[in-house]
Amino acid sequence: MPDGAVTPTPEQVPPDLSPREANRAGGARRAEMSNFDTVNHWFDLAADRLEMAEDTRAVLRSSYREVQVQIPIRLRDGRVHVFSGYRVQHNGARGPYKGGIRFHPEVDLDEVRALASLMTWKTAIVGIPFGGAKGGVNVPADTLDDEELQTVTRSFIDKIEKVLGPTRDIPAPDVNTNARVMAWMMDEYGKLHGHTP
Repeated sequence: MPDGAVTPTPEQVPPDLSPREANRAGGARRAEMSNFDTVNHWFDLAADRLEMAEDTRAVLRSSYREVQVQIPIRLRDGRVHVFSGYRVQHNGARGPYKGGIRFHPEVDLDEVRALASLMTWKTAIVGIPFGGAKGGVNVPADTLDDEELQTVTRSFIDKIEKVLGPTRDIPAPDVNTNARVMAWMMDEYGKLHGHTP
């Protein structure tokens, strides 16, 4: 990227360009726009083409529910580490929320918000009866042993279980989560509810 390149604002990006083409054309970085702002920029371009009413846009730009929790865990180094966990339910008009849960040290609310919004559009485009959600914990999963990872996983589910369920919100694997992590989540949910979905 050339030195001194400036990130184009949404108004400077021609509406016919994809994000990749816009970056090439402007030699740009998205440093000035958050992940969620970027998603909403592209949503607005699509909504313009559809001549979508502003009240509908307002609903579809925002999340229905955002849950943010603290997950204090004593790790093998003896210190208590406090991780942040998130579950964002963007839109459930088409059915129960659906979306992965990621474990990565750089997870934050803005990223999870953006990914939840994208899940709404993904499920709608492929025509499945689900809404969009996403979750994450800002934990360095690759540095934890199995016991620590299981403790983080179960603690996270314990704190967000009220918004989950087969008719409410269905988590799935994502970055650094796999079938084993999902099994811990399902087991913890089952302990809290007396059954597993």
